[in-house]
Amino acid sequence: MSLRINHTSIRPNKIKVGLTIGDPSGIGPAIALKAIQRLKGLAEFVVIGDSWVLNQAKGYKLEAANFELIDLNNINQARFKFGKISAEYGRASIEYLDKALELIKHKQIDCLVTCPISKESLSKAGYKYSGHTEYLAQRTNSKNIAMLLLNRYLKISLITRHIPLMKVAGQLNKGVIISNIILTNQALKNFFHIGYPRLVICGLNPHASDNGVIGREENEIIKPALKTLKNKFKLDISGPISSDVAIYQAKKQKYDCIIAIYHDQALIPLKLTGIDSGVNMTLGLPFIRTSPLHGTAFDIAGIPKIADPSSLIAAIELTVKCASNLKKD
Repeated sequence: MSLRINHTSIRPNKIKVGLTIGDPSGIGPAIALKAIQRLKGLAEFVVIGDSWVLNQAKGYKLEAANFELIDLNNINQARFKFGKISAEYGRASIEYLDKALELIKHKQIDCLVTCPISKESLSKAGYKYSGHTEYLAQRTNSKNIAMLLLNRYLKISLITRHIPLMKVAGQLNKGVIISNIILTNQALKNFFHIGYPRLVICGLNPHASDNGVIGREENEIIKPALKTLKNKFKLDISGPISSDVAIYQAKKQKYDCIIAIYHDQALIPLKLTGIDSGVNMTLGLPFIRTSPLHGTAFDIAGIPKIADPSSLIAAIELTVKCASNLKKD
């Protein structure tokens, strides 16, 4: 049975969400279909992908789908396989993104939600990007971007993203910290309608260096940046404090958002406290973009009926909420 598309329920006053299926060999196609089916009536959906792959990914009875499908027909059906790292699938992932950017440019969608891509497949296809964030930033010429990761309990903005841990300290400087925190503070106001965000920044070193005993970055880089943010920009920001304390206090609602220094400082607490509601949001793009807080799950991609769409549902719901908040302003 072919995928059916029903346009009759689409209402022009709703937020129009573009949804890319990500790596066609991953769980993106399956969770995209499941999420849309569970979110009927929330928004208009425009799915960018390959219709044949979507039909392979159903794995369960699918009712008439209330979305528009843009079929790029860019997968070789004869050699397709779920759970496979492939240059072909890496190229397809980028082609879905490029089409989504075209739709945004022509105002045919309001915002973008992206299913997971494979960095290995991208690399095999010749794309030297560490993920969606970097590719979208380059394509939109966005110079100041940040990764905001969140679930129902925590919001965490990253100073550095996908770089080796040994390079993190070398990437820290006062300007990078200030620009990230200003961008994060503004996003909390615009997207979440938090009037005066309460922020806290983690230290890089254990115990936030114990005032220079276990490292120099807190005293020489982070504290001077915070002084400028408080005095010049009048931001409410505390720290640097050790990440365990910052995360505990934020979960107790003392802070609205944590500023993490490196990737796993954010991902570990987010996945422990609520991966099912986890969302990755890119700040600094000319449009709202979110994605689920997990990868391609190649190990289960061939069994679409067990793919859990919870994180993608959270990403879509957040996108619609933020887009609606922007329209109210």
